[in-house]
Amino acid sequence: MADVPDGTAAAQVIEATLNEAGLAWESPAPGNFVVTLPGTRKLSTTCSLIVGKHSLSLNAFVVRHPDENEAEVHRWLLERNLRLFGLSYAIDSLGDVYLAGKLPLSVVTPEELDRLLGTVLEAADESFNTLLELGFASSIRKEYAWRVSRGESTRNLDAFSHLIERSSDG
Repeated sequence: MADVPDGTAAAQVIEATLNEAGLAWESPAPGNFVVTLPGTRKLSTTCSLIVGKHSLSLNAFVVRHPDENEAEVHRWLLERNLRLFGLSYAIDSLGDVYLAGKLPLSVVTPEELDRLLGTVLEAADESFNTLLELGFASSIRKEYAWRVSRGESTRNLDAFSHLIERSSDG
């Protein structure tokens, strides 16, 4: 099996790829990488890459356990799983939403790692507002009302103005 890269080779590919992409990352232990992916809707996504004996595991936090509409959130995630490459949405024991994936070390190349991290970023960032709407609409409305009552800015809630308008229409 000389053609299958070992963990050291995969770790070197990961380190070089992260550096070349200019991403912020750290390695708390050999073969363990924590990278911060910058986003637009979700300002950043923290992604853990762990090089195992035979595979690379990836785990990225998306949102905490939804406050409401849990079944609808889970259905939306399952439907989105059909469109993802190398990853899937997953729920941990607390109900928090993650992106998770596992790849054989033999496919850990700069191109595949870039594609995988791009999929993480796209899936976490593009889904963020939808997941907040589905799972936290009441909290968003309360936050908006609280800010208005105190004369504070609501600018970072602009993406959810349709939720506010709908609730004030009665």
